[in-house]
Amino acid sequence: MEKINRRSFIYSSAVSLTGYTALSAAGILSQGFSPANALVDKVKLGQTGLTVSRIALGTGTIGGNHQSNQTRLGLANFVKMAHHAYDRGIHFFDTADSYGSYPFIKEVLKDLPREKVTLLGKMWTSNDPSTSEPVDKALDRFRSETGSDYFDIMLLHCMTTGKWQEEKKRYIDYFSLAKQRGIIKAVGLSCHNYEALKIAADDPWVDVILARINPFQSHMDGTPLQINALLDRARSNGKGIVGMKIFGNGDKIKEDEREESITFALRKTSIHCMTLGLESIAQVDDAVDRVMRIAKG
Repeated sequence: MEKINRRSFIYSSAVSLTGYTALSAAGILSQGFSPANALVDKVKLGQTGLTVSRIALGTGTIGGNHQSNQTRLGLANFVKMAHHAYDRGIHFFDTADSYGSYPFIKEVLKDLPREKVTLLGKMWTSNDPSTSEPVDKALDRFRSETGSDYFDIMLLHCMTTGKWQEEKKRYIDYFSLAKQRGIIKAVGLSCHNYEALKIAADDPWVDVILARINPFQSHMDGTPLQINALLDRARSNGKGIVGMKIFGNGDKIKEDEREESITFALRKTSIHCMTLGLESIAQVDDAVDRVMRIAKG
C-alpha cells in the first residue's frame, strides 16, 4: 500500500472531513498523535466461537437504496481505505444488501486472506413472501456479490417490533438451515426498537445482537441505562454484542463528544465490540488510536 505521513495527512485533511469526524486541528494536536503503529486488538464475541477485532468497519453511513457514504467514495477509494483499516487491525467488515456494499467488499477481499476476516452481512426482510426475493436466493446472491462462500455473521436487518420472531419466521428457519450447512456461522438481528432488543436478549436462536448505544441517547431505543441493562442480560445469556450509533448517527462528532462516546462504549457498556462508519484513512487512524488508547488506559 502507498505510504502516507499520517500526521501530515490528518492535519491537512481535517477541515474537509465529513461523516463521524469533522476533526479540528486543535483536537488532533491535543491528542498528541504519533506515527501509525497501534493495532486494534481482538475480542471474543460472546459464545459465538468467533474472535473479532474490537472495531468493525461500518459500510452503511446514510445508507439505503443500495448505497451509502462508503460506496459513494467510489470503489478505488473505498478499497484503499478498507485495506488501510485492515493494516491497522480492523479485520471485521459490517456490510448489508441495502448499503450496496457487498460488491465493494468483494474487491477488498481479493487481496486479503478470507480466514482472517470477519464478514457480517444483513438481509432486509419482508412480511409478504409474494413480493420479496426468496430467502435462499437472496443469500446465494449475497455470497456471489461478496465473493465469499460463507458469512461469519448474518443478521435480520433493522427489526422494529417485538413480533419479529413470528413475522420473520421464514428467514429465521432458513438462517438456521444455512448455519447447519456452514454458509453462516452465527445469526442474529440488528435492533431499532426496545421490544425487539428485549426479545432478542433472551431468544436462544440469537447469537449476535447489533444494538444502538451511546451516552447521549441519540438515535437510541431507550435511555443508556435501559439499553445497557438489556445488553448486560443478553451478554450473560452468551450473546455477542456489537454496538452501533456510537457517535449518535453522526450527531455527536465534536472532539469531546467522540472521546466521551468511546470511553462510554468501552468502560460503561456490555458491548464486546463496535461498528464505526468510517469514511477516510484519517478517520480510520483517529478511531484506532482513540479506541486503543482508551481500551488500554
